Amino acid sequence: MKVMISGLVNIETTLQVRKFPIDYYPIDYPFFGIASDVSGVAYNVAKALSALGDGIRLASYVGEDEEGRRILARLEAEGIGTGLIRREPGQTPVTVALHDGQGRRQIYCDLKDIQEKAMDPGGMEKEIRESDLIVLCNTNFNRLLLGAAKRAGKPVATDVHVLSDIRDPYNKEFMEAADILFLSHEGLPCGPERFLCQLKEAYPAGIIVIGLGGEGAMLYERSGDRICRLEAVPVGEAVNTLGAGDALFSAFIHYYGKGCPAVEALVRAEVFAALKIRHNGGAKGFVGEEALEEYRRGLDLAPVWLPADLP
Repeated sequence: MKVMISGLVNIETTLQVRKFPIDYYPIDYPFFGIASDVSGVAYNVAKALSALGDGIRLASYVGEDEEGRRILARLEAEGIGTGLIRREPGQTPVTVALHDGQGRRQIYCDLKDIQEKAMDPGGMEKEIRESDLIVLCNTNFNRLLLGAAKRAGKPVATDVHVLSDIRDPYNKEFMEAADILFLSHEGLPCGPERFLCQLKEAYPAGIIVIGLGGEGAMLYERSGDRICRLEAVPVGEAVNTLGAGDALFSAFIHYYGKGCPAVEALVRAEVFAALKIRHNGGAKGFVGEEALEEYRRGLDLAPVWLPADLP
């Protein structure tokens, strides 16, 4: 596929902690437990889709600072390209992600002033027109791109991550535009089955997926008005679950975009995400199709079908 992605790119520092909650002590020495790298949802998705063989164009904002220059150099080195990266005065967003030995994580995201920006579709018509799919992360600066993608007749995929209100005012516009909608089970006000039924009644997405963390994932497919649940893929001990949702999202849209049935696309997405979390860092651990299929052949993942009409 040819995919245009717009969203957050930042510098991410990861810190391995002893446990959650964290006890107070004035200093600790986590040898080889601190790392810093380029990350962010849009970058993670771009790297994942590139690993799977898709052609991508990445749009985002970086500041005119050392972190911004580091990001631009990395994109150039990885062949992702910087033609759609806006360089703005000010600082580049940064995150700090704490994680423990059980794979749990706690993230601190400093967006600087990026939520005050707006990505102008002008000058991006060619990229939108030539793309098979538009991935728009739920950052404020993507709101104008939602309309541009829909006017061009392009399918839109988005991940709203944590959602606690079916009518969440921040994410409502993204959910109304999405043809493929992803979110996490974290923060849901009710069980995922019930929330999925509410979402499919409130929004037009043909595909809705709720990631369930260590318990797998749940999918709604409008074409058959059906819901299925898949258990998590066993791949051994998780090192860091940071970026697992981005990996699940990326692999699903890759395989579904190739014409793979939705359930099979989700099976492969679970494998992709499970292999990814054996590595530390949101943008590390992405495998190619060949490695994924080799692991997939040894698994027996049968979907559990559920009613799609819960009140």
